[in-house]
Amino acid sequence: MNETIRIVLADDHAVVRVGIRQFLEQADDLQVVAEADDGEAARALIARHRPDVAVLDIQMPRQSGVAVARWTRENYPDVGVLILTAYDDDPYVTAVLQAGAHGYVLKTAAPEEIIQAARDVHEGKSVLDPTIARRQSAAADKALVETPSDRELEILALVAKGYTNKAIGVQLGISDRTVQGHLARTFAKLEASGRAEAVMRAVSLGLISTGET
Repeated sequence: MNETIRIVLADDHAVVRVGIRQFLEQADDLQVVAEADDGEAARALIARHRPDVAVLDIQMPRQSGVAVARWTRENYPDVGVLILTAYDDDPYVTAVLQAGAHGYVLKTAAPEEIIQAARDVHEGKSVLDPTIARRQSAAADKALVETPSDRELEILALVAKGYTNKAIGVQLGISDRTVQGHLARTFAKLEASGRAEAVMRAVSLGLISTGET
């Protein structure tokens, strides 16, 4: 049997939460263990339940989803963070990526896409809504100064699959420090602030794929 992925769901609209919960729990391996209607409640429930994934709206009273995402990544790094929102504005996307969220999906996505996004985030993969990915790709095409090397892309592809630096080093026969050096150069070339943003930009540019092999 599949492992049950435990989810804390936070959205300030009760009707929206009901709908999201219903289609998430259509999947046998997803379970919403708690719901919050504001950011502070979301933090308390994440601390109490230690879920596998936190699904957060951006605009919430008492603390935004961006703030909750940043707090979660700092205090509970094993919790996957998926932003599920109606906002596709670039400033929101940038803020979410800088906060360390693993995924950004629009509420207009199909239920099966959101279900898969929750699974991918739980596995440590990065997820970006296709609408936003296409727009970022167009912008990145203009801004990209230097394409990462084949080795750097090989490492970034493993990051996209959820591998840690140590695991990447073991697989490729190099040290953790060498892996980190490659990633630092990749971040600079992609003008990314961290792992999730670098993966999302590389995927949007067609440099790597997050698909299973």
